[in-house]
This record gives sequence, C-alpha cells and structure tokens, in this order.
Amino acid sequence: MGADPSPDAASGPAADAAADPAPGGAAGAGRDGSGADPGPGPGTERLERAVRVAEDALIEFEIAVETFRVEVENFSRLHHQRLGPMYARLDELDAQIAEAVAARSGDPEDRRRAEEARAIVMPMPGVEELFHGWIDSDGFSPEAAAMLNEQQVQPPSRVRPDEETRRAYRELVREAHPDLAADDVERRRREEFMVRVNQAYARGDAQTLRGLAEEWRIGPAARGPEPELSRSEVLYARLEWLAARKEQLVAAARELEESAIGAMLRMAPDDPDRLLEEIAEKLLADVAERESRLAELATAG
Repeated sequence: MGADPSPDAASGPAADAAADPAPGGAAGAGRDGSGADPGPGPGTERLERAVRVAEDALIEFEIAVETFRVEVENFSRLHHQRLGPMYARLDELDAQIAEAVAARSGDPEDRRRAEEARAIVMPMPGVEELFHGWIDSDGFSPEAAAMLNEQQVQPPSRVRPDEETRRAYRELVREAHPDLAADDVERRRREEFMVRVNQAYARGDAQTLRGLAEEWRIGPAARGPEPELSRSEVLYARLEWLAARKEQLVAAARELEESAIGAMLRMAPDDPDRLLEEIAEKLLADVAERESRLAELATAG
C-alpha cells in the first residue's frame, strides 16, 4: 500500500518512546525540594527527543492509515460500479441454470436450490447497505448528490491517490496535524482544517490540496498558554497521550485490514488498481462458463 498501516507498523519509535519515555521514574522527577523546575537537564533533553520521535512516528503512521482508508473506500466504490453488473449477471445465470436443472429432474431438492438461487438475484438490501458510502459528515456524498439530480456518477479514477496528491497530503499533514497543537483551541482549528484536507485527499484533488497548503501558510500562528506544570511533567503527559493515540490508530488499521475489501487489497499491495482488472477478467470467464452451461442445458432439453 505504499505505507504499511498494520498494527506491526506501530511498534517503532513511537511505541518505544511511549513505553519507556525516560529513566528516573515518575513525572516531575526533575524538580528539586522547593517544587521549582531546575530547567533542562539530560533527562529532560532525552524526554524532548523522545517526544519528537514519537510525534514524527505517529504522524507517519496516521498518514499510512488514512491512505489505506482512502484506498479501501475507492476500491469499494470502483468494485461496486465496475464489477456489480458482472456479479448480477452471474447470479442470474446461476438462477437460470438451477431452474433448468430442476425443470428437467423434477427433484424437490433441485427445486429448492432453484428457489434459493432465484432469491439471491434480487435481494432486499438492509438500511446499512442502502446508505453505505453515500452519506458522510457533510451530508450526501458527491456520488449520491449526482444520483439524486439524475446526473452521471463519476467513480474515482483509481484506487490509490497519485504521487503528487500523496506528496501534497503528506506535507500538509506534517504541518497542520492536530497532534501538534499547543492548546485545545488550536487543536480544534487544526481538526476542522484536516477534515477539508482529508476530503480533498480522498478525491485525489491535488489542486485543492495546494490551495489548502497556501491557506495554512498565511493562517494565524498557533499561540498557546504557558504550561503550569514542569517541562518534564508536560513531556510525560505528551508521551502518554501519544501512546493512547497510537493504540486508537492500531485499532482503526486492524478494522480496515479485516474488512472484506481490505483483505482483497492486501492481495495486491503494490498495484491495487490492477487487482480490479484481474477480478474483472475472472468474472468474464465465469460468465462465459455459465452461459455455455446454460446453452448445453437448453440444447439437451
């Protein structure tokens, strides 16, 4: 996938730094008896390095997970739009073959199989299937809006965003990531901005990403309040938060990988777009085989 979003990918500097952030025991160990922070020392400097490493590793991991999520969503849409008619044709042929066999044999078991095959052709979708992929946090997706307005639905042109789009996205994430916020107000601003960045990335829209990069460069600089805790305490708290965030990303990556589409994508990590072509070729061969079988039954009858 370009970057491995699997849980194993998280067991790097971020995990190591969070698991063993610094020697010396509990947070605040650098203070003297008066409670004042004696200033940066070897332990604090090591903590600061660990935080920087952990932040970099976490952001890289989050980029990998988001890229994989985009690939899964695009593959799912392309799979449905390009291959859905072939699956429907296969179901119809299977039903016709089962019905022809039942008509010839009169066997109750063959009739039961024919009824089951026919029921598969026009299933009643559940609510989740009806709305999956068509509604997001901003309402109807562009595909759903196009359908409602009787316009042609434009599928994503490819599964994986191209190199220019990925490069623009990576640079934006490293500059505007919410994990780099100094306070809650700045975090909310970054989170809202990253929603727009992620939407443009999902569309593969490099031009919009460039515009967002310019917007971020001229935007307000982050200014946070001075922390009341010692520097060591702040750094320990930061490492704890980074470790918790890493676990959330591990869970998200695992859920993506264990989905049906995620499992299919892992079969072709270097070229997911080619996988669609291979599946299409296999389905065409299956359709031809079913049509030949149906023709044989019709001739024999």
